[in-house]
Amino acid sequence: MSGCKRAVILILAGLLTMFWAPSVQAAQMPEITSPSALLMDGATGQVLYEKNSRQQRAPASVTKIMTLLLIFDAIDEGKLDWEETVTVSEHAASMGGSQVYLEPGEEQTVRELVKCIAIASANDASVAMAERIGGSEDGFVTMMNEKAKELGMEQTVFQNACGLPEEGHVTTAYDIALMSRALTQQYPEVTTFTTTWMDTITHQTRKGPQTFGLTNTNKLLKWYPDATGLKTGFTNEAMFCLSATASRDGMDFIAVILGAPDSNTRFREAMKLLDYGFGQYQLFSGLPKGEEAALVAVEKGEKTHVAVGPKEEFHFLAEKGGAELVAQTDLAASVKAPVQAGDTVGETVYFYDGAAVGRVPLVALEDVNRAGISQTAWQVLEKWLLGHDASTTDEGQQEDETQGTQEGE
Repeated sequence: MSGCKRAVILILAGLLTMFWAPSVQAAQMPEITSPSALLMDGATGQVLYEKNSRQQRAPASVTKIMTLLLIFDAIDEGKLDWEETVTVSEHAASMGGSQVYLEPGEEQTVRELVKCIAIASANDASVAMAERIGGSEDGFVTMMNEKAKELGMEQTVFQNACGLPEEGHVTTAYDIALMSRALTQQYPEVTTFTTTWMDTITHQTRKGPQTFGLTNTNKLLKWYPDATGLKTGFTNEAMFCLSATASRDGMDFIAVILGAPDSNTRFREAMKLLDYGFGQYQLFSGLPKGEEAALVAVEKGEKTHVAVGPKEEFHFLAEKGGAELVAQTDLAASVKAPVQAGDTVGETVYFYDGAAVGRVPLVALEDVNRAGISQTAWQVLEKWLLGHDASTTDEGQQEDETQGTQEGE
């Protein structure tokens, strides 16, 4: 990049934050007996452990992660409101398996139904929300499969909104991790629901209001202090399944277990994977998106400088005890007005152990319009006056120095 100034910034100087423990033990891969498993870093999507992770299997109620993701998408897009009332259909109320016994015609808010899905894994609540968003459960399933393609879930086919056994309803541990990451990274507020151990809803039925208790199906909330969710599942075909999420010291991990022989095994093996992630890896994080990193001069602009910052946040995961991460920033010496927020004016390249591991564009964080004629003239005059004053000062200093030399001689 011509006319660029280069600066090498060490991470410890403040550009990046590193999370790590002072002592590191040699990595030992966890022993997992369940037929399919995977550990993924939430920030980067990096896979740290996998066992038959691309093998298609029935996911049972872990399916509801996609249902929740589409609900949060609809709320984020303004198509749905938390306090909107949803009427339960005959079809939704007829769901068997895990349920909260919603009655046909019963009305519940979106918030209450999401509680039922996230905490109690309610099939009836899942289908009620599917019908509200997709017009019908089939319409919603089409949306689920479209979202799966968007996320790169290449081995996934959904046939229903809740995970009840149905031929051809399959996914993989890897694909489950992808949708778990999408949900938790895009909508971290979902953990308000997924970390709730017990709650209640009030059924509005023909017999009058009745309180119904909800208990979370995820025992990790009691067994693992850093657990943040996410979803359990069981059918005779799928056996015991789990997508477990946990957060500690700025790091987020996703552990997926499919086909465990019993409930306790899925939780124990998920905890093994999470412990492995937190124990063996450290996370480097760059400046948050949109935070000011530097100022760049603006030629012929209403302002003399424009603030620039990263277009996106950078994360890099590495084993503890390894090399340091180094950032090299290349910035244009100046830019010409007009400048629009989002214009690229440089980039930061990240190096680990001598190799480039990532690039993040640096963009203008604000608009700078072109200066008017009068403002431009004033800027030119101001530069001339500053230059003239500097020249006069230099000449005066030279004269004083000459006189001083003569007097000394």
